[in-house]
Amino acid sequence: MNIRIANPLQPAPSAVQDSPAEFRRKSRSLAPVLGGVALILMAAFLWHFFSGISAPPPQIAPAPPVTIGVAQERNVAGLAHSIGTVVPVSTVQVTALVTGELLSTGFAEGQIVKAGQVIFQIDPKPFAAALAQARATLARDIANNVSAQNDKARYLNLIAQGAASAQQRDQAVAAADADAATVEADKAAVQTAELNLGYTTIRSPITGKTGPLLIQPGNLITANNNASPLVTITQLQPIKVSMFLPQVDLPRIQTQMAAKKLIMRLNPGGGRPITAPVNFVGNQVDAKTGTVELRATFDNADFRLVPGQYVDAAVSLDDYPHAIVVPRDAVNVGPDSRYVFVVGDRDIATMRAVQLIYDDGTNAVITGDVKPGERVIVEGQLRVVPGNAVQIMNASAAARS
Repeated sequence: MNIRIANPLQPAPSAVQDSPAEFRRKSRSLAPVLGGVALILMAAFLWHFFSGISAPPPQIAPAPPVTIGVAQERNVAGLAHSIGTVVPVSTVQVTALVTGELLSTGFAEGQIVKAGQVIFQIDPKPFAAALAQARATLARDIANNVSAQNDKARYLNLIAQGAASAQQRDQAVAAADADAATVEADKAAVQTAELNLGYTTIRSPITGKTGPLLIQPGNLITANNNASPLVTITQLQPIKVSMFLPQVDLPRIQTQMAAKKLIMRLNPGGGRPITAPVNFVGNQVDAKTGTVELRATFDNADFRLVPGQYVDAAVSLDDYPHAIVVPRDAVNVGPDSRYVFVVGDRDIATMRAVQLIYDDGTNAVITGDVKPGERVIVEGQLRVVPGNAVQIMNASAAARS
């Protein structure tokens, strides 16, 4: 019996070798079909998944919140602002007119003193003694003058009778005239002594506020020592305020001054602004600064103004009658012109072009298509779209204004 063992190294029959290649050819031909089926199944799945979710409704932006003000019609004074300096009407350095010991003071430092009030007392005893001596000398010389006048009359009678010489007459007349002159000199000495005695009591020359006491009682003070005053008194009522404006404003200053409309306004803080008419305009322009000085006198009833104090000062240089006034923040700057947002019916905002005439830092005078009583947007303009509605946050406050 013949048995054949297959040789593993011998190639297989051709039918067996050809079957894998044939399978690969068939697989490549089916790949596009399978890919298309997969895409169809994926699309069906996605359509089924998303078809159950409804699209969200479109979002409507809320109306932007704004703050409004109300346009008003009123008369406005155009002000020119500057830094003012408070200047006292009078400042006095009190000094002694006689030399002597300072006995006492009649005020407290910083006190308001009245004109004529006793503020210092110098020792009067030496001056009282000098006055008594002057009066005694006057009395003696008056007695001598009476005797001399009698001798003069006597010699005049004798010379008429030829009983006296002309020399004797002349001597009598000269002696009488000399004694009369001595009496007049004594009277002047008495007046001087009385003045010196009066100078020992020092009275305030003005009504004002005292400064620090510079010499204490017990010290010897000398007469007319301007280098060492006893005290300085400054008048506070009334008081002046000085301010400077550029020379370009001088024509308007002169016009308002001639019409008696040049009013200075102060806002020193801590109360209502105060006003006073300008009563002084400088007679020349400062060559270094190109400015002219203006001054006004204020009553200063509450002592709010203090010499040397700086204040915010302004004067009225223009008048704007029946002007349209809006809050300053309502005026916006655009690429071509200024504009405001006006809130109309149904709170719809519209943009209107305006011209800025005057701005005082709080309110603005404008011209344009804005009428009194219309509402203008003061805050929140960045989010406003013309033609859209806005949400008014201060409707009650605007209605009261």
